[in-house]
Amino acid sequence: MRLASIQRYDTWIPQLESATGRRIPFNRQGILRLCFEGEDLAFWKNLAEVRKTQGWTLEVYDRSYLSVTYPQLNLDRVIGAVYSPQDRQVDPTALTLALVDAATKDGVEFIFNTEVVKAEVVEADLNRADHTQEHLCLQIHTLTDTLPIDWLIIASGLGTVPLTKNLQQSVDIRPVLGQAIHLKLEAALGNPEIQPVITGEDVHIVPLRDGEYWVGATVEFPAAAETEFTAAPQPNPTALEAVLQQAIALCPGLADATILRTWSGLRPRPEGRPAPIIEKLSGYQNVLLATGHYRNGVLLAPATAEKIRQMIIDTIQH
Repeated sequence: MRLASIQRYDTWIPQLESATGRRIPFNRQGILRLCFEGEDLAFWKNLAEVRKTQGWTLEVYDRSYLSVTYPQLNLDRVIGAVYSPQDRQVDPTALTLALVDAATKDGVEFIFNTEVVKAEVVEADLNRADHTQEHLCLQIHTLTDTLPIDWLIIASGLGTVPLTKNLQQSVDIRPVLGQAIHLKLEAALGNPEIQPVITGEDVHIVPLRDGEYWVGATVEFPAAAETEFTAAPQPNPTALEAVLQQAIALCPGLADATILRTWSGLRPRPEGRPAPIIEKLSGYQNVLLATGHYRNGVLLAPATAEKIRQMIIDTIQH
């Protein structure tokens, strides 16, 4: 899914910009992953050979190359790096707004800030060989309207929990908090023509433009993860400061940056199973789940859309 999505984004972004007239910031400079003392560079060299057979490029750099090409880095504990030139980074807000515009032009109606409170369900006679009975969702109710449906696709992140509970098939997804910080420097770090995303020890330094960077992100779990409906964790300034200091340790020049803003949000993490959840809701003929992407929602969006589309086609054909 990751590979399919990366390939799709290279065509998706220009198409969306052309269709909507919106500019979507899209960094094609790849990702530079730093490797630290104790890591096995041979693993990455072997993986690079495997990726080569799959049509993808990975380059393994030593400290000497890094010191010349990325002088902004502090290499005290760094033994090398892996560069993935075909990785991408996209502005998620700009992407979402463009998708809404493009879909609206294609006849999609969006109803924002409207809670779905109930779904109307009947039993569906499918003449199944195993004699199990599935249900069919006919319409959904909001606080103001009743909407007939052919297919119900639940792509609501943490909102999946109450929606599926209403359908008597609750899906357990927990909130994991993430925080990031938006910084501004007078000039870009290092060579402004070479600005990949830099990542190390789960800290990410994401270049924007005009000397701006996002630094993140924290991973903050609920205090009592063993209970199903745990209250979401609240932003912890200490955790965000720790991520910022880690980023400064990697790129000391960030210490001179001005803080423009901070961000926090909740990631939907499936409990007891891998992310994401892309499947039929158990017991239903026309209810699909496209949710629980955890930390890979933007990355997997194109592949998720294609999987859901294919599931609908396959069901109709059979």
